[in-house]
Amino acid sequence: MTARETSAYPRNHPLRFELSEEVHARPPEALSAPLRVSFLALAAPAALREQELLHVSNLAERFGAPPPRRGVSHYSVDLGAFRLKWERHAEFSDYTFIAADDGSDWFETPAAQAVPAEWLKAIPGEILVAINAVLAAGTAVPPDYEDLARRFFAGNTLIGATVADGRAIALTDVRIHDGGFGRLVILDQGMTTPRQAGRTMQRLLEIETYRLMALLALPVARRLAPALSAWEHELAGITAKLAGAASDDELALLDSLTKLEAEIDSREADDHFRFSAAEAYYDLVLQRIEDLREGRIEGLQTYNEFTCRRLTPAMKTCASVAGRLRSLSERVSRATQLLSTRVDIARQTQNQAVLASMDRRAALQLRLGETVEGLSVAAVTYYIVALVGHAAEALEAAGLEIKPSLAMGISIPFVILFTALGIRSIRRHVTLANKKISGGEKSEA
Repeated sequence: MTARETSAYPRNHPLRFELSEEVHARPPEALSAPLRVSFLALAAPAALREQELLHVSNLAERFGAPPPRRGVSHYSVDLGAFRLKWERHAEFSDYTFIAADDGSDWFETPAAQAVPAEWLKAIPGEILVAINAVLAAGTAVPPDYEDLARRFFAGNTLIGATVADGRAIALTDVRIHDGGFGRLVILDQGMTTPRQAGRTMQRLLEIETYRLMALLALPVARRLAPALSAWEHELAGITAKLAGAASDDELALLDSLTKLEAEIDSREADDHFRFSAAEAYYDLVLQRIEDLREGRIEGLQTYNEFTCRRLTPAMKTCASVAGRLRSLSERVSRATQLLSTRVDIARQTQNQAVLASMDRRAALQLRLGETVEGLSVAAVTYYIVALVGHAAEALEAAGLEIKPSLAMGISIPFVILFTALGIRSIRRHVTLANKKISGGEKSEA
């Protein structure tokens, strides 16, 4: 039964085989001295990924080799005159060209010369790293490092160490030479297998690649530092005003804080990935240096020493700027919350004052209404009693023994009572109707 024939067991997770194969992704090439390597790492946005794969496929088909499968992230092929290794990473893609040594001076004929020039020029992306490397057989006699620096590194100071527990010597000057390529020399002092030589070459190339990728955050940090100082000064001014601000000034201060917070948050969102990526790349550089298993060569800086003296301060600067940005964002957020709370309390106080004023006006209106109601009872009583008097006069004229003035006097208490009860009943019905209308409006709200 094969690994995939698991019908007698629960079904596989859809990512099981993909994740299982991930540990075998991007294996190092098997390298044997003498040979030459040209390495290119290019920044390539996601929009160029399909174009990259097509470009690599065109080169393979040009030499009669099978092209890479669609969707793969690494591809290795022997094209006769040279070998190609292509890898796609999150932010960049790299191309490694491997060719046999032709007997000329080490960097006189780089491996990339075996690749069609028009194909090289058309590689999608922008070059971040370009290195010509040489894997040469070592000798029992220690090399003359001053002579190697003079002949192959323009007399520059070399950085180097024994690597792979002393089985190889790695040398570079970490500079860009004529043609736009850096230079790397590995002297094989007895590496056990071609795969070990390939791993050593890959680690050294990755150290330079990840170093440059980590340093992409340094220009961002340098551009951001003056803006951070200006924002910190502005925040200090706002908080100083906030301590003694009157209620009339709070809305203007809140508006200033809100604008400052939006500007800082926008910048933090733009630069967060770059600073996080720099930290991750820096960790990879340190890990690859540790994997080299360096040994000191008298008079030369090791890769670890060079990294600690040159790369680490830059990464500390980036980490410091990123930390200042986070801290400033948190301080502005706290100040904004504090001022918002003060503004809310002031608004609630104003609302309470308005409600109290409305209550007072309602009480006055009630007393005024009661006064008007009393006057209304008197006025209505007056007119009704007058009507009673006229009616009594009419009855007296008809022959009945009725005294109009007496009838009017007797009717006054009854008229007052019924008038007052009638007006109170009307007011009660109006009040109930208003409450029903108010309750309906609240339910709809």
